[in-house]
Amino acid sequence: MEESSELKPKPQRRILIATDGSKAAENVVDFGMEIAGYSGAKVYALYVIDISFLDSVLMDESWVKNVYEQFERVGRDAICCIEEKAKATGIEAVPILLKGNTAEKILDFAENQKVDMIVIGSTGKSGVKRFMLGSVSEKVVRNSKIPVLVVHQRVKPKSFVRCGQEDKEISANIASNETK
Repeated sequence: MEESSELKPKPQRRILIATDGSKAAENVVDFGMEIAGYSGAKVYALYVIDISFLDSVLMDESWVKNVYEQFERVGRDAICCIEEKAKATGIEAVPILLKGNTAEKILDFAENQKVDMIVIGSTGKSGVKRFMLGSVSEKVVRNSKIPVLVVHQRVKPKSFVRCGQEDKEISANIASNETK
């Protein structure tokens, strides 16, 4: 019996969807959910609260606490939205809210939970902005030991589910033709 030299795809059983709660992150969630739906994977919906920039600035302690609470609210909303989308499509999802350096926390969580794939967004920053701010997705790609799918902001699916409601994207051409 001869062995096949064909590579067999490894099923994705655990997918980490990292979100920052932004409008652009909707694409990340949609792609991650689509992959999870095809492979029957469990989804980890991860949001990392990174307030490290506050360490270098002298601020009133109550102001810092207020900022943290706002980030936490955004994070909880983002991961709850992913959890709702998963439930609506029959996918198991676990919401995770962490605090710390975003790229490090994503990588640590993925390794500790033996995640098969990380799905993360890219805001498309380039040049000086990317150099100054750094790129979470770039750091994750460079340091990950597992596959990483980077979903660019420009990619928009024809339809997506937003917290249980399906929205249809209408191209600018169609919309402008209808108004004439």
